[in-house]
Amino acid sequence: METITGITFNFPNQISHYNGKVRDVYNINNEHLVMVVSDRISAFDVVLPKGIPYKGQVLNQLAAKFLRATEDILPNWLIDSPDPNVSVGKMCEPFKVEMVIRGYLTGHAWRTYKSGLRTLCGVTLPEGMKENQKFPEPIITPTTKASEGHDEDISREDIIANGIVSKEDYEKLEDYTRKIFQRGTEIAAKQGLILVDTKYEFGKIGNEIYLIDEIHTPDSSRYFYADVYQERLTANEPQKQLSKEFVREWLMAGGFQGKDGQTIPEMTDEFVESVTDRYIELYEKVSGEKFEKIELTNPKERIENNVKSFFDKLTVSN
Repeated sequence: METITGITFNFPNQISHYNGKVRDVYNINNEHLVMVVSDRISAFDVVLPKGIPYKGQVLNQLAAKFLRATEDILPNWLIDSPDPNVSVGKMCEPFKVEMVIRGYLTGHAWRTYKSGLRTLCGVTLPEGMKENQKFPEPIITPTTKASEGHDEDISREDIIANGIVSKEDYEKLEDYTRKIFQRGTEIAAKQGLILVDTKYEFGKIGNEIYLIDEIHTPDSSRYFYADVYQERLTANEPQKQLSKEFVREWLMAGGFQGKDGQTIPEMTDEFVESVTDRYIELYEKVSGEKFEKIELTNPKERIENNVKSFFDKLTVSN
């Protein structure tokens, strides 16, 4: 099987391209973006050495599904998904923050809380909480959007004071973030899941705010199984969850947290296969649909043909 990890594409009218940790984004005529969702996997802001078969397909198809399910709340960048690993959309000017929203005390928030701190991104956390407990209401804990290296926690006040986002726009981002999270929570509940926390990115075309990038995928979100949530919380047991957290836990168990001098544990074939299985499980559980595996041979030719066909049709329609 050929995973999509280090492939570079050359699309018609391509001006430039940017390689992210997972997504490769191609600028077409300063008007459209072609986002190729690779099979790379990152944790602690480090790209791991092996690709995960079908991971890009899972992320791309879930993101497209949820972008379409939230387009009544605000417009988003997506025009179409002409290939299982590709989305094409409008080019926006991105805000330099990620809007992280948390409904439960887990992950990074729990690690902060456990260390004794009671403030996260300027938000005061209640005393007496335990891991995975639900917050009285969801909290927004933004981060700066780093072009490389680690994203950094930042408060609402510092974002506005430093002119990273205007007060007017930031208030809109907060409002959109809460509304999209509520929609995601409702969709997840129908599937027997709890949307625990997630992050959103936004951009602008002119004066209009757009939702960009991906939403509600296992790379950007964490889900718990609702049927065993309360039982496990009461028993102080780990939650049964669908997210990328198990990869972080595997790395931490192997002594790796992305810090200098640490070595990534060996990614065996069995481990890679288990990660694929977890991503497919999440796709089917979250979407309620059967995952249809694509043929993993010559993805470069397939993607280039599908993207070219998309733009040929777009030109004709215009």
